[in-house]
Amino acid sequence: MAVQVRPLECGWITSDAGGMVTGQTGTMRMPIPSFLVEHPRGTLVFDTGLHPELITTTKRLRSTADLFEIECSDASLLPSRLGELGIAAADIQFAALSHFHFDHAGGLVGLPNARVLAQQAEWDAAFEPGLVEFGVFNPDDFDLGHDRELLDGEHDVFGDGSVRLIPTPGHTAGHQSLLIEDRILLVGDACYCRLALDLDALPPFGASLGRQRETFGWLRAREADGVRLVFSHDTDQWNSLAPFI
Repeated sequence: MAVQVRPLECGWITSDAGGMVTGQTGTMRMPIPSFLVEHPRGTLVFDTGLHPELITTTKRLRSTADLFEIECSDASLLPSRLGELGIAAADIQFAALSHFHFDHAGGLVGLPNARVLAQQAEWDAAFEPGLVEFGVFNPDDFDLGHDRELLDGEHDVFGDGSVRLIPTPGHTAGHQSLLIEDRILLVGDACYCRLALDLDALPPFGASLGRQRETFGWLRAREADGVRLVFSHDTDQWNSLAPFI
């Protein structure tokens, strides 16, 4: 394949199962992923994992801290994972963020030279005072002075149609997923896991559950077209992924 995709494990998170998939009980322990996309024209990271401060304290999560148990270490930070592959974090060309929640945007601090690719709608929503005060968003994760390109719809990253960002709103106002060679869709949090899609079980919280339900339908249609869905928080799928997907 002209484009290679590598999943990178950047920690783990445990939360109430019913907060992830309505109707479930108990807790869910889930991976916190990043994905390295290597294209002949450059490198892209889709989602960035956790901020380094979370190794020692969850204060930056504000009121949401009590909702999560975080497993994070120096070895699981994105620059370390890239270093294991012989890739310098400073050399990553693009950082495409599915959305700006802490477990997807927090590791952006480790990619100093990446150009941030995010939806304009996500950028706008991430500064809403009430959401920032509560801890849904923390601009200290993503408003770091990077060169950035704020998008309004689909975006062809490398100009050849092989790596495309597709809006998949609902979970957040400007959520996006990454379609690679029309064979793999990195779902992000458009749908947390296979169980949620199979049960048609939306999470209880989101920017727009109506739009997320439409996104669920779009995901099913892509899968029917032969596209492989790779979820961000599906432990069973994560444990079965090969070094390249």
